[in-house]
Amino acid sequence: MSGLIGKKVGMTSIFDELGRSIPVTAIEIEPCTITQIKTVETDGYNAVQIAAFDKKSKRVSKALQGHFSKAGAEPKKIVKEIRDYLPEGLELGDELSIEDVFQIGDIVSVVGVSKGTGFTGVVKRHNFRGVGDATHGQHNRERAPGSIGQASDPSRVFKGMKMAGRSGNKRTKIQNLSIARILPESNMLLVTGSIPGPKGAFIEIYNKS
Repeated sequence: MSGLIGKKVGMTSIFDELGRSIPVTAIEIEPCTITQIKTVETDGYNAVQIAAFDKKSKRVSKALQGHFSKAGAEPKKIVKEIRDYLPEGLELGDELSIEDVFQIGDIVSVVGVSKGTGFTGVVKRHNFRGVGDATHGQHNRERAPGSIGQASDPSRVFKGMKMAGRSGNKRTKIQNLSIARILPESNMLLVTGSIPGPKGAFIEIYNKS
């Protein structure tokens, strides 16, 4: 499995050869630098570490500065490791571009952090139906959770109980998206459908083929 690091730009739509409008997400993908290559002999498994999007040196620790300089690369904001991927003909410090990894029509998975919606109740967070389908001991409060079912035995609330709390802001994967277009002159990739996170969020995109 191969992949790259990108940044979500936003959504738009394009037309296919039949004139159908297809919703797509634009992802900016700068060339990713190979900052470390791991092998079974040295690390116990095969993997490649890539980094993307420049970062000011003064905001990088001395240890990371040494790590990047060993690869002959400028400090980067995002560093990710892709297991079981050893690109042929490339070495430490080389760059991976969009066209090295993806082609139009490839099926990809996109991983990002979903939008946070703050502290929310059970209706929004867990799709409780409210008083119309009076469940969980519901009485006359339309959006309240109602009874959570515990008494003197076991005298506690079980872990995982569906209750109010922080919603969203979780690492999320969207699978089986396809690449609609590649715009190498602007380092842009157009992927069908929507992907996690707000505009400007960093994402990981993996080629499943």
